Amino acid sequence: MAEDNTYESMLCVKPEVHVYRIPPRASNRGYRAADWKLDEPAWSGRMKITAKGKMAYIKLEDKNSGELFAQAPVDQYPGCVVEAVTDSSRYFVIRIEDGNGRHAFIGLGFADRGDSFDFNVALQDHFKWVKQEGELAKMEACESAAPKLDLSFKEGQTIKINIGQNIKKKETVGAKPRPMGGGLLPPPPGAKAGGVIPPPGGQQTVPAVHTPASLLDFGSPPPAALPSSDVWGDFTSAGSNSSTDAEKPGWVQFS
Repeated sequence: MAEDNTYESMLCVKPEVHVYRIPPRASNRGYRAADWKLDEPAWSGRMKITAKGKMAYIKLEDKNSGELFAQAPVDQYPGCVVEAVTDSSRYFVIRIEDGNGRHAFIGLGFADRGDSFDFNVALQDHFKWVKQEGELAKMEACESAAPKLDLSFKEGQTIKINIGQNIKKKETVGAKPRPMGGGLLPPPPGAKAGGVIPPPGGQQTVPAVHTPASLLDFGSPPPAALPSSDVWGDFTSAGSNSSTDAEKPGWVQFS
């Protein structure tokens, strides 16, 4: 027989519990703790709840020596192995086994409601985990039984990727048209051909010089520039404070 190497974990420990002899169940209405002799427990000791695999075990042990008094294997909860009484939250009826096929029902009581609450929660949490593990195992079994999608290449099968063609298309779409030829840029808006660009503000201080058409010949030399002193005149002296200076025609006065 193969050895069971399943790890046994501790779920709950209570240092003091009481065991009672209970009368047979009279009807299907449930057990009542008031029918027991609560002031005369048949045994008192320590209780442990352990888990090994899917099974939980309620173990009643001697406080000092740790000798096992009784054990109740629990395969589901709620169930017939652990049953709460109808008139109190501190008492339960559990079915103990001796390992030889014999079993008996005894009453189990806690001195504090907090201890009975921990007892109840420990069993609930364990079998909730058992249920989740069972559902996960079913899902894994269904996935393994389902046919797997084969994405591998068959013999002689190829795949074609047009990487270069896609790059050329992107370059063509994103490219901007360039001007052809070596022509000059067009003049700015408002400027006349052959004229001087007016200064900012709209005031033209230098008259445009019209060049005769005969001078546009490539063989004729350009005319010499005229002196600009007659056009601009003398600048008004920066240190002059006289306000009686008459303005002469063609002068530009800077304030």
